[in-house]
Amino acid sequence: MVTLCKGVGIYPEDLLDYSGEGTDDRLWWVVYTKSRQEKVFSRQLLGLQIPHYLPLVTKMNYLRGRRFSSEVPLFSGYVFMRASHAERHSSFTTNRISKVFQAFDEAKLRFDLSQISRLIASGAPLTVEQRLAPGRRVKIRQGPLAGLEGTVLERRAGRRLFVGVDFLQQGASIDIEDFLLEPLG
Repeated sequence: MVTLCKGVGIYPEDLLDYSGEGTDDRLWWVVYTKSRQEKVFSRQLLGLQIPHYLPLVTKMNYLRGRRFSSEVPLFSGYVFMRASHAERHSSFTTNRISKVFQAFDEAKLRFDLSQISRLIASGAPLTVEQRLAPGRRVKIRQGPLAGLEGTVLERRAGRRLFVGVDFLQQGASIDIEDFLLEPLG
């Protein structure tokens, strides 16, 4: 019986090193799962022996003053699967899939996923970065301004943002790191 190692949702282990793409009938698929079903879906794909990658990272949580860690998907809702059309059809029997998209630039997807895998393996703390483009409504999720909502006005070099906050039908802006923001809607 093959099991997923802690922090590693990949089967087979050399999936991202695979250089024989195009020599079989398997294609890369980006699977968007139903809410909070990524790990269960990954285990079911393992049982079906369908190659896949679920990037997992360790998240520290606090509950009633106690600290504990858990493995969570880096990209919430997404599992990357390399399957034939028949295997893709079999994956639907898990009843955990919301949408499936074919990756048309498979080499680029595999390269990007191998880069993500290397970042995770480094043990460095990772933050998923959203594309917060100008005009996007956002909410400040932590810090002394938590809960304020506004609109991204412009994006400067690096990870600096100006966020417009409506106040008495006038604008005000602050310079804030984008990791403190979450997109609305």
